[in-house]
Amino acid sequence: MLKDIVAVKPLADYQLFLRFEDGIEGVVDISQLIPFSGIFAPLQDLDHFTQVQIHPELGTIVWQNGADLDPDVLYALVTQSPIPTYASTAF
Repeated sequence: MLKDIVAVKPLADYQLFLRFEDGIEGVVDISQLIPFSGIFAPLQDLDHFTQVQIHPELGTIVWQNGADLDPDVLYALVTQSPIPTYASTAF
């Protein structure tokens, strides 16, 4: 199903606006998706969180510390469709 993310915009309260290559767009609440521990611990700092970028080769979002999220999981959340079984976790 892999749909590349082509736009990301950080919003308030750990939310991200995402647009996918097929034109689907929506908002995902990252605080409800991941625990802020391990590689995701720095994302608790909103200044760090808002530095989210698109990785051009992977087609997903990444942060400077290397944290990233599965674009299939994000797509499923935005479209409210089942998460693919091969994507067993969000990270």
